[in-house]
Amino acid sequence: MRWKGRRQSKNIEDRRGRSGGGSSFPGGFGRSGSRVRLPMGGSRRAGGGLSGIVVLVVLFFALRACGIDPLEMLAGDPGDGGPTTVQRTESSGASDEMKQFVSVVLAETEDTWNGIFRSQGLEYREPSMVLFTDSVRSACGFASSASGPFYCPGDEKVYLDLGFFDQLARRFEASGDFAQAYVVAHEVGHHVQNVTGILPRFNQMRQRMSQAEANAMSVRVELQADCFAGIWAHYTAQKGLLEEGDIEEALNAANQIGDDTLQRRSRGYVVPESFNHGTSQQRRTWFARGLKSGRLADCDTFNDPI
Repeated sequence: MRWKGRRQSKNIEDRRGRSGGGSSFPGGFGRSGSRVRLPMGGSRRAGGGLSGIVVLVVLFFALRACGIDPLEMLAGDPGDGGPTTVQRTESSGASDEMKQFVSVVLAETEDTWNGIFRSQGLEYREPSMVLFTDSVRSACGFASSASGPFYCPGDEKVYLDLGFFDQLARRFEASGDFAQAYVVAHEVGHHVQNVTGILPRFNQMRQRMSQAEANAMSVRVELQADCFAGIWAHYTAQKGLLEEGDIEEALNAANQIGDDTLQRRSRGYVVPESFNHGTSQQRRTWFARGLKSGRLADCDTFNDPI
């Protein structure tokens, strides 16, 4: 992607290096809407009963008394169950360049969605992007970098640990700057869903759904965000900013983070009823659909077959 020298977004909040992201803890997921994130694969098992909870509570306050923040120790990798943080190999200079890159990508999404909204007589409310290291607190609660990038509708911010991009290349075999740009555009797609009322309606409906129904509806939400990312790529291509291989990088990233591919990699088998982001084929298809047309009407995952 030809991004150097282009406008950088002013909607960047850099919290890197600050414990827990430096914001207040607002009280959980339910009040402000659940965070919407990229799937990372793997699974977690809940701890064993009341006695286990008591032990954890005692341990929590014991560590706090020793000056240790237990929240910073929770950045576990869902792929192997062990404590870890996103592996970091970037130098300070490379990290600064990556910040510039995501700032440009965010600015390009602003230009795209401002234009689309304006064409329909609407005003686009731009999201912010929070860059953090290891863990962060948002209006949707506490999250570790192991959870992957996510969008929080409660504060209308995209949260990203830049170290995720190294993991995207190493663990998920999805390298390239346009694979990274796809991740950002997907999360911004959730913001578009939020300001147009799609996410609020889904969060209301989910309270009356079974888990299986909620998973099926979540797939449609995620595939629409992929299609919206494709719309952004459509207009980015029209600007002449794409280089050879960029679209292939984005399609490969969509393929590598499909529910079936992630489950097969982490478990060795798939459980379709637990899918909540869509299969690799579905994610590629809906990104490509938005890319081809650039039209919101072609991203109706709720009425069209997926």
